[in-house]
Amino acid sequence: MSMKINTTLPSPAELKEEIPLSEKLAELKKKRDQEIRDIFTGKSDKFAVIIGPCSADNEDSVCEYVDRLAKVNEKVKDKLMIIPRIYTNKPRTTGEGYKGMLHQPDPDKAPDLYAGIIAIRHMHIRAMEESGLTGADEMLYPENRSYLDDILSYEAIGARSVENQQHRLTASGMDIPVGMKNPTSGDLSVMLNSVVAAQMGHRFIYRGMDVQTSGNDLAHVILRGGVDKYGTCQPNYHYEDCLRLFELYQKKDLKNPAAIVDANHSNSNKKYKEQLRIVSEVLHTRRYNPDLKNMIKGVMVESYLEEGRQNIGPDMVYGKSITDPCIGWEDTEHLIYKIAEEC
Repeated sequence: MSMKINTTLPSPAELKEEIPLSEKLAELKKKRDQEIRDIFTGKSDKFAVIIGPCSADNEDSVCEYVDRLAKVNEKVKDKLMIIPRIYTNKPRTTGEGYKGMLHQPDPDKAPDLYAGIIAIRHMHIRAMEESGLTGADEMLYPENRSYLDDILSYEAIGARSVENQQHRLTASGMDIPVGMKNPTSGDLSVMLNSVVAAQMGHRFIYRGMDVQTSGNDLAHVILRGGVDKYGTCQPNYHYEDCLRLFELYQKKDLKNPAAIVDANHSNSNKKYKEQLRIVSEVLHTRRYNPDLKNMIKGVMVESYLEEGRQNIGPDMVYGKSITDPCIGWEDTEHLIYKIAEEC
């Protein structure tokens, strides 16, 4: 085979022993997980705001951003559940480009996966310690999540992964909310089939073990827009789209039917400032229709310290995205307060 072994990585158990989660942080996660579960089961009417950089590329700037979120959270925590996006894996459409901190802890240097698994665990724990918030990440590689499964409070499965069997089966063994994005084609049935699979129990091979899962009752959908055969973005956050999703949910025997609306990606055509308007429309949809208010549990927003994006190079701006463009901090703060007022 055209494959060579660079190094044997430590097991998740070994890494957790090397970089442990303290009892205090374990209790914090337990408390936050229950609060988030209550949102998705309908026991709480708080609105989830999953917000943060497109990619968590620098520990210091990410932790500064999450610290700022924590200060805002103190003012809105009676209405909102803020979950920081700390995304350490990035899907690449062509396979080229920055693949996230797991691959490259330093974007300027060559991939180093051993350093990467250490860096992402350290960053997530530091963010928890300094902010009191537990974060979200993308489950791009199902077996890699074991390095963070004692830390994360929310996980998303991306548009390119949602049809993959291993992602669906792994999600069925998780005890936190997992959001299934619609595929890049925009096909809602594919996304809902993933939820059906994730809510069922399965037996399969995971990290060399024969495992059995009991199903994840918090598996749900994420609307992120799609792209038609001509490459044109087709948003799916409008009232009619949400109503159609609600009707499709009614035909499925699923627990805790829920949706998160991703305000960027193909919903905004990556015009990052559009996220402000899109979130406003989603809030209006919820106010207009009680059924949709119960279904739409939150929004996902890409945001960082500085707005826009930049290329990797010698003179990079601190706190500015090196992947998709994000709104900046001023817009972020105003948006969170607006959501708290209108949700």
